[in-house]
Amino acid sequence: MTDETGMNMQQLMRLDGRVALVTGAGRGLGEGIAKFLAAAGAEVVLVARTQSELDAVASDIRAAGGQARVCSCDVTDSAAIRALIDGLPALDIVINNAGTNFPEPLLQVSDEHLDAMLNLNTKAVFVVAQAAVQKMLQLPDRAARGGVVINVSSQMGHVGSPNRTVYCMTKHAVEGLTKAMAVELSGQGIRVNSIAPTFVDTPLVRRIVDTPEKSRFVLANIPAGRMANVQDIAAAALYLASPAAAMVTGTCLKVDGGWTAQ
Repeated sequence: MTDETGMNMQQLMRLDGRVALVTGAGRGLGEGIAKFLAAAGAEVVLVARTQSELDAVASDIRAAGGQARVCSCDVTDSAAIRALIDGLPALDIVINNAGTNFPEPLLQVSDEHLDAMLNLNTKAVFVVAQAAVQKMLQLPDRAARGGVVINVSSQMGHVGSPNRTVYCMTKHAVEGLTKAMAVELSGQGIRVNSIAPTFVDTPLVRRIVDTPEKSRFVLANIPAGRMANVQDIAAAALYLASPAAAMVTGTCLKVDGGWTAQ
């Protein structure tokens, strides 16, 4: 089956000839998303702080026949990440994935944790997105070629939850940023969307959901009856990055098992 442009279903999900930068790519969601994009034909630029983790992900991608470039960088260092992105030969897709959480009651939030989450979950997301768009627009035919920004938010960007005041605040900010960017950039051929995962079975989440009580709380709020896996989120990222989502911008794809539908 082909669409009106003559592309078949398989071609609609391909990213051949595209360069995709993924932050937080050394493990977890970032690793999974990078591998999905590489399998679809994109050259992936892997960004995280830990060189050894990036090297391992790049090795897996290359062993599978994909293309990967390793760039060790702390995304909260605004000057460094701007320079890294500006120095790329080209950029078509950015996956703003790096983030963190320190679950704790409102009255126990320290300035250290507040600053860490604001800097990584919100400021760095803005800086990476801004630098990526600036790089994308350097290509003269960008409007025709298109560009994609995907901000990895959270179901907590749409609801509230106990012990997550700062995390919810930062992720609500990401959702607002996504909408505003989409409206501003649509005329320049750049689509901007977010993905809102529920709890995903990753090392970060396992450190947070570390007691039977916490596990019961999480599963009781997911109608699908399980936590998400990395592939669930990576598949959503591939769709939003691909030509299959050509008419999708300014929206959030909630991969939450029904959490926010309640």
